[in-house]
Amino acid sequence: MTRTCLAVILAAGDSTRMKSSMSKVLHPVAGLPMIGHVMRAVASAGISDVALVLGRDADAVAQAAEIDGVAVRTFLQTERLGTGHAVLTARDALSAGFDDVLVTYGDAPLVTAEPLAAARAEIAEGADVAVIGFHTERPTGYGRLLVKNGELVAIREEKDATEEERQVTWCNSGIMAINGHKALELLDRIGNDNVKGEYYLTDLVEIIRAAGGRAVAVDAPEAEMAGCNTRAELAVLERLWQERRRHEIMLAGVTMIAPETVFLAHDTTIGQDAVIEPNVVFGPGVTVDAGAVIHAFSHLEGAHVSSGATVGPFARLRPGANLAAKAKVGNFCEVKKAEIGEGAKVNHLTYIGDAVVGAHANIGAGTITCNYDGVNKHLTQIGAGAFIGSNSALVAPVAIGEGAYVGSGSVVTEDVPANALALARARQEIKPDRAKAIRERALALKAAAKANK
Repeated sequence: MTRTCLAVILAAGDSTRMKSSMSKVLHPVAGLPMIGHVMRAVASAGISDVALVLGRDADAVAQAAEIDGVAVRTFLQTERLGTGHAVLTARDALSAGFDDVLVTYGDAPLVTAEPLAAARAEIAEGADVAVIGFHTERPTGYGRLLVKNGELVAIREEKDATEEERQVTWCNSGIMAINGHKALELLDRIGNDNVKGEYYLTDLVEIIRAAGGRAVAVDAPEAEMAGCNTRAELAVLERLWQERRRHEIMLAGVTMIAPETVFLAHDTTIGQDAVIEPNVVFGPGVTVDAGAVIHAFSHLEGAHVSSGATVGPFARLRPGANLAAKAKVGNFCEVKKAEIGEGAKVNHLTYIGDAVVGAHANIGAGTITCNYDGVNKHLTQIGAGAFIGSNSALVAPVAIGEGAYVGSGSVVTEDVPANALALARARQEIKPDRAKAIRERALALKAAAKANK
């Protein structure tokens, strides 16, 4: 029988230490808000119901937490009285009688489905609470998990720990699963008899044991449990996420020559036998198919690079760039909202925007599609096999027919028929000795100006 589960995600932080004008959980890792990463992990763990506890920027956080297949209810936390109080903000959702309740945090973007599922499995096997912990060589500052005979007997905060307990390196992540049928009863027993007068979720362990219940600890990788309170910690999370994702992609058959210099987005997809050279940045929405090559110092966002195509070095693909098989976008080129046909070449120093480039067309160096009139964008169509000479400007809307030639240096404002030659430039004239006269006049003016100083 499938067990039901409610995930209570605490996301009401004020970003005080982030020194930010927006909620902490909206800050992105790999281009996705931290709360979005947490929602993905929850969904991957098979959890379809979420109670989202919100504070600052509640509407924006709720929107960032939307994900297919997960029903989200929001609860506004108006007071900050500890983690136990925060969970009880979602009392209405907790009262629905789920088999499991999973408490996690909106600023833990590296968590994966595996430890969440492992904690739930312990509840299914009879535990009343299962706390996710991690082993670390740097336990200072963390609550320690005290385990005896396979059961969790307490979570001891460092300030309250004995010297012996401080030697424990198994630490509390704050994430836990609770028996859903007892959750409200147990949470209501948490008191605030402490220096801060707050309700601590960690007190559940001793409350459960005092009632004859069972608490256990589940181990997880330290990196997955990392939270975020400052910009420096945000940078650490970004580094850890990038390292993990690069490793996954390389194991899937992608070559990265210098992986530490490649930066991926949360949804970057790269096919087998693709090659990614050093210093490449992927923004959101990029797919690179099998066998494509992304040369060094390129930036891609919202683009699709088909099998066998090449990009760069020093190229920029903006949203809507779509390269067909074996197409080429070379150095110092920019492509935006454009279809580059199979085998077409955009080799050097070129801007192609709002355009359709046919198969095997050749776009010469310095070509520009003049797509913007100051108000609206317009389409440029370049037919299959067409040749656009260097330093040409194609003023949209305009169509260049299949197999047509555009002479170098042309400014094309009218459609060019298939297989026609278009020349749109002034006729060259030769003025014998005129250069000498111009030079002599310039020198004389310079000498006169110097004499008058």
